[in-house]
Amino acid sequence: MSDESPRVGARSRVTLHLSITLDDGTEALSSFDAEPLIFTMGDGTLAPKLEALLLGLSVGVDTLLLAEGAAVFGPVDPGLVQDLPRGELPAGCAPTPGQVIVFDTPGGQETPGMVVAVSDQQVRVDFNHPLARRGLRVRAQVVALG
Repeated sequence: MSDESPRVGARSRVTLHLSITLDDGTEALSSFDAEPLIFTMGDGTLAPKLEALLLGLSVGVDTLLLAEGAAVFGPVDPGLVQDLPRGELPAGCAPTPGQVIVFDTPGGQETPGMVVAVSDQQVRVDFNHPLARRGLRVRAQVVALG
């Protein structure tokens, strides 16, 4: 007997619950206690490699996937770790290692950076995706397709 239930495809309209848990058990995000995410595969809502993990999933099945953050959010680029003068931080910011700060780019967009180290004069900030260096457990439950 074959399984004829609908599966997530490349252009599917997907309603799903999603959680990402770090290798130390910290929950980075979850929609399981909230409204499900609704998006079309390929529309940019999720990182492309995170979407790729969802391909082929069936409605109603609760799936747990293991992944390396670099495989989902892109490889770590050492050139994206930068030392910034403290004066370039957002007004009123008191940086601490591990803190994620949102910076404005010259093009007017926002980009997150994680504080790696702090000195009197400068702050070392890692602009790689905050989850790129972590092991991840991705839990997905497709609620509906269509």
